[in-house]
Amino acid sequence: MHKPEIAITRERLLAAREMVLNMGPQHPSTHGVLRVILKLDGETVIDLDCDIGYLHRGVEKICENRTYVHIEPYFDRLDYVAAVSNDLCYVETVEKIAGIEVPEKARYIRVILTELQRIASHLLWLGTHAMDIGAVTIFLYAFREREEILKIFENYFGARLTANAFRIGGLQYDIYDGFEEQVRAFCRLLPERLKEYETILNENRIWLQRTVGIGILTAEEAKDLGVTGPVLRASGVKWDIRKAFPYEVYDQVEFDIPVGENGDTYDRYLVRMEEMRQSRLIILQCLDKLKKLHPGPVLGKVPKVIRPPVGEVYHSIESPKGELGIYLVSNGTSFPERLRIRPPSLINLQALKKMAIGHLVADVVALIGSIDIVLGEVDR
Repeated sequence: MHKPEIAITRERLLAAREMVLNMGPQHPSTHGVLRVILKLDGETVIDLDCDIGYLHRGVEKICENRTYVHIEPYFDRLDYVAAVSNDLCYVETVEKIAGIEVPEKARYIRVILTELQRIASHLLWLGTHAMDIGAVTIFLYAFREREEILKIFENYFGARLTANAFRIGGLQYDIYDGFEEQVRAFCRLLPERLKEYETILNENRIWLQRTVGIGILTAEEAKDLGVTGPVLRASGVKWDIRKAFPYEVYDQVEFDIPVGENGDTYDRYLVRMEEMRQSRLIILQCLDKLKKLHPGPVLGKVPKVIRPPVGEVYHSIESPKGELGIYLVSNGTSFPERLRIRPPSLINLQALKKMAIGHLVADVVALIGSIDIVLGEVDR
């Protein structure tokens, strides 16, 4: 009795023009435990949905049950390839609501370390994105340079990846002997290595076929979706929080905001490459100004128990992936009433559907890479 029904079902499946395909949540090109549900006509994407939550750890709720000092290590593990940036956003938010002043020397050191983290994050992005598309050599080259930054982090923080970077009110440690020389040596090396990457990729016909005209996101579409960071700037929108709402010492240094023209995967690559050059210029300016402040304090006056006044604050920074924001509500105790995180990876991931429809399955791999997501930040 059942055999005819099975045969009919098979016939229907074979005759159907549309197919639903799961990419992930265990997939090397989803950059974490992301499940992408694809609806295909042949190999062409006609619909797409992202299923998130496989890595959810409830960090925001945990923060309501920790003191302000004890919360900071949880931020290292959100975007775990940009721990320094995450920590900066958190300590600045607490300093803002508590009215804590940070010594000028500490602010320059913070910017140096945060811009090194931006370069390290972009290098990891470049290596993994290129490898997703098939350019394995670039992965090895990019990690070679990233290793030099991780050595600096290891010397300063005592950790390479999830570095517990800063302290509320400044820094725990002053710079170590040889810090400036090590950072300057890396800055001398970087331009030559960036040219090396571009020699391999910029006119490589396979790279161009996989990136040019793929996943175009117009300026209006990007703004409507709330996209920020390099993805927004690649669409031609000149928006960077370091310029729009300067924090730390970004108003004391000169740098440009790179923007794209077409909003495709290739432009997102070009924008990040130029951002690394601009980060290098920021670091060199901060090193020059740091000489005039040395020796000097790196930690301001901080109460033994931090109890910000009753109120609320929103503070954001330009992380390597976009706008990282924290909304903090204080009830006057040493524990926050509420802490809410605005992660750029989650917001930018919304753009994947708009980018992918009409492209092939293989292009989805390139598009996920071009957004540069980390699932620890998406799921929190």
